[in-house]
Amino acid sequence: MAQAIRIHKTGGPEVMQMEQMDLPDPGQGQVRIRQTAVGLNYIDTYHRSGLYPLPLPSGIGLEAVGVIEAVGSDVQYVKEGQRVCYGTGPIGAYATERVMPEATLLPLPDTIEDIQAAGMMLRGMTVQYLLRRAFKVEPGMTVLFHAAAGGVGLIACQWLKHLGVTTIGTVGSEAKGELAKAHGCTHVINYNTEDFLDRVKEITDGQGVPVVYDGVGASVFDKSLDCLQSRGMMITFGNASGSVPPVAPGLLTAKGSLFLHRPTLMHYTATRPELEETANDLFNIVASGAVKIDVNQTYALKDVITAHTDLESRKTTGSTVLLP
Repeated sequence: MAQAIRIHKTGGPEVMQMEQMDLPDPGQGQVRIRQTAVGLNYIDTYHRSGLYPLPLPSGIGLEAVGVIEAVGSDVQYVKEGQRVCYGTGPIGAYATERVMPEATLLPLPDTIEDIQAAGMMLRGMTVQYLLRRAFKVEPGMTVLFHAAAGGVGLIACQWLKHLGVTTIGTVGSEAKGELAKAHGCTHVINYNTEDFLDRVKEITDGQGVPVVYDGVGASVFDKSLDCLQSRGMMITFGNASGSVPPVAPGLLTAKGSLFLHRPTLMHYTATRPELEETANDLFNIVASGAVKIDVNQTYALKDVITAHTDLESRKTTGSTVLLP
């Protein structure tokens, strides 16, 4: 019998509980997966807290790796016995086994280990669309990336360096700053001891940056707009410090005809070709060695409450993986 973490109400980490689940046989276009590693992502805390509402009761989690143990009819992208991974859901990844549609599953290359994949699919594909499509960075650019020592940030710093881009990264401690530097971040700003707006202006000789990548949200949003060049783009893709309040369009005009983008990975991987292109780009850059995936924390699936508590307390760096 499968086990899964479920929520019956929203709130703090304590609302999650382990439950026994009877799985049906896979139907048309479905497979049953025995999961070996599950990714923990900040978006999971938004689902758990109710910031991003889900119909309740619900599973939780969007990313995992496993082996296909049974297939239903008309399955075309994967096969029984194959190692697969996913990073775009559907919701319910915190489980030992599950039945799910094959449409979001990707065959996992032999060069990538299970734990590594569980720590990189959602984050790595997020970095891919942020850097290559939401705003396509070019060699010689200087960009601002908030939370540079987080799971997304460490992948982004390496990828940006590989692309010939100068990265200004914000962090919350000296230790996290050293970690970001070790992963290719050119300039590190500790936003607890320095004014990041002043430092960005200093580093860029008053010019600002063409793009800000922000997964932090409310606490950095206003100053981030002032870090932008005229016609620059603010990309806010996360809410670690809370949701950004409503923005008057006229404010973007006043600050330099700025662009504001609030993207999500699911919209950038909505079709099978887009999903495969995004994942293959990630697989290739990891296989090349230009981007290394740091899984700095692992927890047993049953200890998911502790894992969420540590994540929200900013005690974690890099990627975190739950082991069923």
